[in-house]
Amino acid sequence: MATGRTHRPATRSRGIPEATVARLPLYLRALTALSERSVPTVSSEELAAAAGVNSAKLRKDFSYLGSYGTRGVGYDVEYLVYQISRELGLTQDWPVVIVGIGNLGAALANYGGFASRGFRVAALIDADPAMAGKPVAGIPVQHTDDLEKIIDENGVSIGVIATPAGAAQQVCDRLVAAGVTSILNFAPTVLSVPDGVDVRKVDLSIELQILAFHEQRKAGEEAEAAGESEAVIQTPKESGKGPDGDVPAVMPA
Repeated sequence: MATGRTHRPATRSRGIPEATVARLPLYLRALTALSERSVPTVSSEELAAAAGVNSAKLRKDFSYLGSYGTRGVGYDVEYLVYQISRELGLTQDWPVVIVGIGNLGAALANYGGFASRGFRVAALIDADPAMAGKPVAGIPVQHTDDLEKIIDENGVSIGVIATPAGAAQQVCDRLVAAGVTSILNFAPTVLSVPDGVDVRKVDLSIELQILAFHEQRKAGEEAEAAGESEAVIQTPKESGKGPDGDVPAVMPA
């Protein structure tokens, strides 16, 4: 039987802060792009800019990994790719199940980025009997009745929930009971899980609402700035007349 669920990334035991862990994938993405262009080394400033963080924070993050770079040279790109991949647990194959094969679930199944980043879609699961056996992204959909068996046979420790909100908690409970200890939740609801189970929530509507807030604030700031500019008192043009408006105060010689 597969043993994928027994392997956990080493980050917690090494005391790496969660904020640093959250930035490691950003560094890895930037480093992978550099590696694909055969760039051998990169400075902290260049890598920080590519990852969207400041260089001081990057150097602090890398200090937790034991990487300090070389003065005047920078960081070895290939070594950092390996080091961060190892820290994130991406040097092994992680089988993943996706539950809920509607439009979103099917899109996730077709996402090519899983395989290139250390994840393998082991199974697609849906509650609709009519979906059973239908291939999505070359993988036949299986019914939720077999969820526990599928997880056990594939050694799955990571589950992706893409069901409607009303079904998400029940699916979550079954995943956890079957041995899944990490869940990526796309359902628009908050899941309740026991200690030891990690949940990452992806809610596109919330992200859009946050963007709407920023757009509204920018529009308000622009309107305020426009109002202030209109209120500026214009300095009268010089007419050549004196303070009493009749003749210049000083006559030319």
